[in-house]
Order: sequence, then structure tokens, then C-alpha cells
Amino acid sequence: MRPIDGNTQGLKARQIQRIQATFRRKVRGDELVTVELARHLADLSREINRQVGVILDRGGHVTRVMVGEPARLYLPDIGRVRGGSGRLRGLRLVRTELRGLGLSREDEADLSKLRLDAVVVVDVDPGGMPQQVAWAHLATDPRTKTTRPLKEEVRSVFELPDNAMAQVLAAEEEMSRVLGGDALEVGRESAVLVGVWANERGARQQADASMTELRELARTAGVRVVDEVIQIRREIDPKTVLGRGKIEEITLRALELGSDLLIFDRDLAPSQLRAITNTTELKVLDRTQLILDIFAHRAQSRDGKLQVELAQLKYTLPRLIEKSTAMSRLTGGIGGQGPGETKLEIHRRRARDRIHRLEQEIEKLGVQRSIRRKRRKDTGIPVVSIVGYTNAGKSTLLNAMTNAEVLAENKLFATLDPTTRRLRFPEEREVILTDTVGFIRDLPKDLVNAFKATLEELAESDLVLHVLDASDPQVNDKRLAVEGILGELELDEIPRLVVLNKVDDTPRPMVSVLKRVTGGVPVSALNRENLDTLMVDIEAHLFRGKPLPVPEVTEAPRDLATLAVDAVF
Repeated sequence: MRPIDGNTQGLKARQIQRIQATFRRKVRGDELVTVELARHLADLSREINRQVGVILDRGGHVTRVMVGEPARLYLPDIGRVRGGSGRLRGLRLVRTELRGLGLSREDEADLSKLRLDAVVVVDVDPGGMPQQVAWAHLATDPRTKTTRPLKEEVRSVFELPDNAMAQVLAAEEEMSRVLGGDALEVGRESAVLVGVWANERGARQQADASMTELRELARTAGVRVVDEVIQIRREIDPKTVLGRGKIEEITLRALELGSDLLIFDRDLAPSQLRAITNTTELKVLDRTQLILDIFAHRAQSRDGKLQVELAQLKYTLPRLIEKSTAMSRLTGGIGGQGPGETKLEIHRRRARDRIHRLEQEIEKLGVQRSIRRKRRKDTGIPVVSIVGYTNAGKSTLLNAMTNAEVLAENKLFATLDPTTRRLRFPEEREVILTDTVGFIRDLPKDLVNAFKATLEELAESDLVLHVLDASDPQVNDKRLAVEGILGELELDEIPRLVVLNKVDDTPRPMVSVLKRVTGGVPVSALNRENLDTLMVDIEAHLFRGKPLPVPEVTEAPRDLATLAVDAVF
């Protein structure tokens, strides 16, 4: 006997025998479903009051039989998709519907995610007879190179088109022509970015700037962004952030674009993450987890790797929860049961034990760092630390000033581990120059702890160089974000010199305004322009006690465009 998938508990032996007999039925290869099979499934479904479904191959053979619940049918693992993004799986789903709702969003998700030939839904009347039939197959949009479900409805199974499977094969041929084998960039994960903001003054501008940053974070993580969704709501939904209906809409859009990942531009509470993953079948990341993933890939030193692992565990621990059985619909598991409380408790205990061991190791490394700092301090050589928003050009500045070869890329968080170099001045004077990890807005507590090694270096600094990307339209917001983080860490009392980097790519009026607002020194670290002026200011402050430049404008607006216009006229 071939196994029946799904929920057969409570069924009589005779009913199971009737369901088992479904495997012996056959459909002609060019038909979606025969009248006889539709009647058989409808009668079975009404008798047991559960949805019943079958998987048919292109030869018309029944390969799987599933029994679900009255309102849902769980699909089993049906194997890997055939090679090439322009190919369908060669299987079609036929299922019953007891509530007269026709094709659901889950049916469309199954069609897109599993790349089925077609999905056919047969409505069942109270007498157990098939009624209206709804069906769908994938169609390709040549302009956007995406697929979408193409839906049709007929009043009875007798009215299904004779050439339905011919339509499916023609759609696959078009899909193969448009998408080919590389359209989904196999091996590279793709994602849909989701930003949700409360409808307040300036919300749209904030959302655009924040999504630009999230896009850069995704690029740094090696994720291909296929779409972005920004929703401005009257208020944030406390349970699912953006509402169940919108999540279902985004899920369907992601599946059409061949993506199985949603990245939210906010930190999701454990309860919100649970509610969202119970609604969508896609993998869900929030902003913090994305940053932690970048950290995990880019940390090089033992200290940095331990700090990042600790931050990841502390983030994950409250999110070790049992997933809903609804998560099984597309994941391929039979029965779809979650891991069970005992196993979850074991995972939590192991995570807590690992956190304790990591904290002990990091504490030992912290003692070693403090010894090294004490030795440096005993030499009497001043320490200068470079801080700034991520991707402002800190590592490039270090390379330009010391002829070092620290990794410098046009990516966020290209450098995570603190790098120290000696900088020699005339008259046999030296300073120790330290490059630190870049800051970012709304830095979560666990990420601040991951910066511990760098922040300890900052606390011992005699001077801080705050590097700004002068060419960034959001430069003032990012300046304030970094200053806020330094204030929270009680590091704002250290003397600070602002460095206006990338002035070669910045309009002169804006450079003039930034200089007035920050008292900064304009430079181009990439082209090594005006570095001599910066070096003179550093030497004069550290060795001759000369005061640092002060801003001319004490209260700067968040939008510097007005001051830039004034500078021109």
C-alpha cells in the first residue's frame, strides 16, 4: 500500500481504503483533471469533512494523495525542482474546497514557490458533488522578467478547457525563453526589503533614507534586492507590524520574484517575529539580525569573532520558540509538527551555557587588552582614534595617513576589528592611530557590546577624529547619530576633531556649510588632498596644546540645503 500524506486520524478503515484507491486513478496527459476524478475527490472530501488533494505528473498518474483539515491542506515534500529557473516541476495539484472560497493566497504561493504546472481547486457542494472549478498556472512578464499566477474560473468541471495543459506547456516555453537558467542567480540569496513607518511629519523622507541604508546593508551581506516595500501607516501594528493582509500580499510578490527572504527595516520583538513567521512561509530577518550576519562574516580576530557570536546568541535566545504548524505548508515536512518543548528547552540551556563560556573567554581577552593598553600608555605616546558612521572612509583615511594596507571597500562595516598603526611627525614625534568599527543609527544594545574591544580603545584616546562623508545627503543626521552614541557611551568628553572626507565628490557650497557647522577639516582620503592641514591640526593640539577648531554655527538644521543656498549667495 502506498502511504497517504496528511491527517488520517479518526478515519474509518473503509474511508482509508477509498482514499487509497485514488492512486489507481489516471488522467489523460492533456487534461487538468477528469470529471470522474473530480467527483471521486468531492465525494470523499464531503464524507470525511476534510480537504483532499492529489499530485499528478504529466503522464496523468497520481503520485501523492493528501488529506488535510476542513480549511487547509498541507503539502508533503515533493522533491527538488528541475534545473533552470525557466522550468516548471512537471507536477500539478488538484484539491477540494469545502467553503466555496476557490483559489487562496496559499494556493498561489504554492504555485510560485514550488513552481507547479498548475493548481486546480474544486468546490464541493453539500451533497458531495463538484461545482465551480478555479485553476491557475504561472505566466511570465517579459518586461520585469518575473512570473505571476494567471487565474481562471469555470462554472463546472465540464467547462475546463481541453487545451489547459497545452497552455501550461506554452507558458513554460515562454518562461524558459525569458528567464533562461540564470535569471534567479542560483547560489545568491535574494530578498524583498520591507519598511514600515508611522504617519508622522517627515516620515516619507526618513523612510527613503532608512531604506537606502538597508539596501546597502543587504548589498554588503551579499543579498540581491529584488523589490522594496514601504508602508506609511497611521500606527504600527503591534502584532505583525504591517498587518496580516499586507504580509500575505508581500509574500506572494516575493514568490513571484523568486525570493524566499523578507528583511524588515526595524528591530522585531520576539512576539512580532513569531506572528509574522506564522503568517508567511518566507524566511524573515530584521535589521539587527542582518547587521549581525555581516559582522559574523567580516570579523577576523578571535576577539571579534567571540564578541559577534555572543551578540548573536543573546539576540537569538528570546526568539527560540515553537513555530506554528502552519509553517509546514511550503517547507516540505510531513505532518509539520514543531520541535516540541523538551528540545526547545535543551536548545535554550545550551545557548545560555555557551553565552556564559563566551563571556568568560572575552573577559580573559579583555584583561590582555588592558595590559597592552597600559604598556602603550607607559610609553607616553598619544592615542588618536578614528570614529564615524559606517562607510564614511575611516579605513581609507588610516591608509592615507600611515601608508597602511587596511581593507577599505565601498561597503558598510568593511572593517570590524580595531586596527592600530604608528603615525610619525617631524621632530621625532609619534602618535598611535586606531581605526574603529563604523557606527550606525539605532545601534542595538547587543551590537554595542559587540563593539566592546573598539570602545575600550576609544576610552583611552587623547583625541578622536570624527570622519564625516561630506558627499552624503544625510551627513548631518549621521553626524548626530554618532555623537549620540558617543554620548551614551560617556565618550563625548574626549577632544574631538571633525574630518570632512570625500570633499572631491561634494559641491563647494556644501563643504563650506559643513565647515561652518562642524568646524571640520576638509580632506579627500582617497586622493590624499589636504591631509597636511589635518596633520598640522593634530600635531598642534597634541604637542602644543592648541585648541581644536570650533563650529561657527551652534544650532544646525537637520536639512543643510538652506545653509548651502545661503553660502552661494
